[in-house]
Amino acid sequence: MPDWDAVIIGGGPAGLTAAIYLGRFRRQALVIDDGTGRAERIPKTHNHPGFPGGIEGDTLVARIREQAAEYGANFLKACVTDLKREDAGFLLETSQGEIRAPFVILASGSKDNDPALPGVESAVDRGLIRLCPICDAYEVIGKRIGILGNGPKGVREAQFLTTYSDDVTLIHLDPENPLSPDDKSTLEREGIALMESVIDAVHIENDAIEAFDIGGEEHRFDVIYGALGLTPRSELAHRAGAATTDDACMKVNAHQETSVSGLYAAGDLVLGLNQISIAQAEGAIAATDIHNKLRAMEREDGRIREPLPDECPPQKAG
Repeated sequence: MPDWDAVIIGGGPAGLTAAIYLGRFRRQALVIDDGTGRAERIPKTHNHPGFPGGIEGDTLVARIREQAAEYGANFLKACVTDLKREDAGFLLETSQGEIRAPFVILASGSKDNDPALPGVESAVDRGLIRLCPICDAYEVIGKRIGILGNGPKGVREAQFLTTYSDDVTLIHLDPENPLSPDDKSTLEREGIALMESVIDAVHIENDAIEAFDIGGEEHRFDVIYGALGLTPRSELAHRAGAATTDDACMKVNAHQETSVSGLYAAGDLVLGLNQISIAQAEGAIAATDIHNKLRAMEREDGRIREPLPDECPPQKAG
């Protein structure tokens, strides 16, 4: 017999939401987390529904985890080193031993490509360099905004930020590979300044970035955004044979199931809008589909329970 009804790899908003739903479906779920999620790096989010004053990322994750535990979720701090498809489901090799389950949800997220800048190793973790203008650009309306980029993504992010300020500068960090003429024309047309130079030094005072030393001159900004993209943590998906996009994001169907039967993906690992509310919705969808499939399996072998009065109708949670 498998150890669990489902194993969730990743303890961020997507994985923990899936654990809440599975627990309320009376399923045994295990959440495996290595403690390196992106959500806990968020200094404060102001666009997550239900928190008009904003909430810190680590506080939000802790609250969701507490709620998952209330409904019976189990937790294991470990690294998953391999994921294999078996006849009865999946075999997970972890730093704490082997685990089996008929269903797995990949909610391992993505890794921010932090800028390699001198003197700011912890700047992102401290909120000195921001990573998500969709999340918090509203808070920097009218400010001097600098964007660290190295290609077309930086141009797109600079365009997005002109919604909030007329003083936007793109610092292109790879001068040996200059932007295309079309990208430069776009920046000029939209009034976005461009600096194509490496950053020689970063001056941090009073827990803030005071200035960048670029080409021997100091340049000051009120806020800095990194626009270097993400690296999806999809190595386990590849090991299991699941299909990914050209950007290494997971391909899923309407129920968040990957190309490998029984393997689901939710959150930043899936191509789309990288927002907490989206990740939570995907976790809920995956958990509900797993519950439905478990009920179908129970019907087949005669182990089906009588429906509970508060269970969802068959088309949503059979």
